[in-house]
Amino acid sequence: MDMTGKGHRIELASGLSAETLVRQGLMEEIGEAGTLRITPNLNVIKLGGHGVIDYGRAVMHPLCAEIGELSRTEDVMVVTGGGARVRHIMEVGIDLGMPTGVLAELSAKISEQNAIMVALLLSAWGGTRIHAADLLELPTLLRLGQLPVTHGTPPYGLYEHPARIGAIPPHRTDTGAFLIAEVMGARSCILGKNVNGLYTADPFTHPDAEMIPEITAEEVIEMRLDDLVLERMVLDLMQQAVNIREVRIVNCHVPGNITAAIRGERLGTVIRA
Repeated sequence: MDMTGKGHRIELASGLSAETLVRQGLMEEIGEAGTLRITPNLNVIKLGGHGVIDYGRAVMHPLCAEIGELSRTEDVMVVTGGGARVRHIMEVGIDLGMPTGVLAELSAKISEQNAIMVALLLSAWGGTRIHAADLLELPTLLRLGQLPVTHGTPPYGLYEHPARIGAIPPHRTDTGAFLIAEVMGARSCILGKNVNGLYTADPFTHPDAEMIPEITAEEVIEMRLDDLVLERMVLDLMQQAVNIREVRIVNCHVPGNITAAIRGERLGTVIRA
C-alpha cells in the first residue's frame, strides 16, 4: 500500500531490491560468495532402523560402544531411522487412504522413538537427544563433549512432496541424514546398513550380486536398479550438493567398520556426486 500519497513504492535500500531472486546470473554471482560451514569436522552417522536398530541388543550394544569411544576423539552425530514400525504405520496409513504429508508425520514419530532409545544407549558417552530446532546448538554441544542424537525424518511433515507414484514420502531418514550433513557443512555422511555396500542386485535374494566399491550418483540412477540400499532422493540431492560430495555405505554389523570409515579406510561403497 502506498502510504506517502505520492504514487510511488517505498523500498528498503538493498542490492537485491530490484531482483526477482530467480535470475540465473544472480544465482551465479551469489554462488561465488561461499557459505559458512557450521560444523566442518562433524561426521554424521545414520543408523538404519530396519537394517540396524531393529536387530536389537546383539547389534546395538557393541555398535553404540564403538560410536561412543569414537566420539572421544572425533566429532560425531548419530541420526536414526525408523525400521519395521515405520513400515507398519505406512501400510495402515496407505490402506486408510492417508495422503503423503500425513504419512510423513506418522513415520517421523517412529524415528523419534528410536532417537530416544539410541541416545540413552549412548548416555555413558554423553548421548543427548536433540530436535531439528537444536541443530544450531551443535558447535556448543560438541565442544562440551556431548554426543548428539536426532531422528532422520526431514521436518517437511504435511509439506512433504507428494510422490510421483504411490503415497510413500520420498524424503525419509537417509535423506534427512544427508540434508543435516549438507546444511551443517559436515565432514562426512556415513549410512550404516546391514549389507557391505551397494550391490548390482539385492544380495539377500541374489547371492551372485556384485558389490560396487565406488560409483557416482548419476551412474547409480542410470543403472535403474529395481531396489537400492539407500533412498533414491539422496542421489538426486547429491548432484546439487555444495558441501557433501560423497556418501559412504558401510555394514555397521561388523565391529570397527564405522571407525574405519571415519578414518578414511577403504571399505563399503562410496557414492560420489
